[in-house]
Amino acid sequence: MDLEAKVLIDGLKFPETPRWHDGKLWFSDMVARKVMMVDLDGRTETIVEVPNSPGGIGWLPDGKLLVVSMRDRRLLRLDPGGLVEVADLSKLADFSLDDMVVDAQGRAYVGHFGYDALAGKPFALATLIMVTPDGEISTAADDMAFPNGCVMTPDNKTLIVAESIGRKLTAFDMAPDGSLSNRRLWAGLEQMPDGICLDAEGAIWVSTPAGEEVIRVHEGGKVSQRIKTKPQAYACMLGGEDRRILFLCTSTTEAFRGAVPGAIQTIRVDVPGAGRP
Repeated sequence: MDLEAKVLIDGLKFPETPRWHDGKLWFSDMVARKVMMVDLDGRTETIVEVPNSPGGIGWLPDGKLLVVSMRDRRLLRLDPGGLVEVADLSKLADFSLDDMVVDAQGRAYVGHFGYDALAGKPFALATLIMVTPDGEISTAADDMAFPNGCVMTPDNKTLIVAESIGRKLTAFDMAPDGSLSNRRLWAGLEQMPDGICLDAEGAIWVSTPAGEEVIRVHEGGKVSQRIKTKPQAYACMLGGEDRRILFLCTSTTEAFRGAVPGAIQTIRVDVPGAGRP
């Protein structure tokens, strides 16, 4: 699609894991080490600083913010007095944590790298970790090729995970107790997926940094829309009052070397967002 993205805010470092919540876009700036939010007029606010780099974010049923602390592999909760630990995931994650989705009961599903990709270490399979609100941890799914962005369908019955190294979207059935079963290929992809979001027609917008585009994918792998991005989009989220604004978190890996190329861009689309996050 020949659509022109508008810059909502620039001057960021590496914005990631966007979420539409309470009328604003919340996101983690991993390199700046803080969780922020921005309104549709481009006004920003820092919510909390996370010394070991924030990853995925979500909310408990009582409205408290959950934040993945990537490098020390912990799930944190923002209380009135500051961040507190919900769970230490280091026993189940060999390297940095990444994205997360939180269900209606407050159960968090957290992905991790599985290996030190930035240092060029050999690839290793990872797991998807489930964390209950009281801090119990368990492996929800194993043998995953870098689990990254996750979405849940509106009926809370299906979880779909982007496996970046696997170049695919993988679906699971969700039981009432949060356990996952019936693992299956939802869609194979040409490029590595990163952040994803679900729309009301059941299609998934997928950020593909290496492909320099976001694509709208249907179950089975059909791509119905492509939007070129510059710079690369690492994550996307449908939001706005009618959930028809596609927010793009754009940056480059130069952000990890001290550059400040990050921005959040917006494009209006036809089909509104649905499900979680």
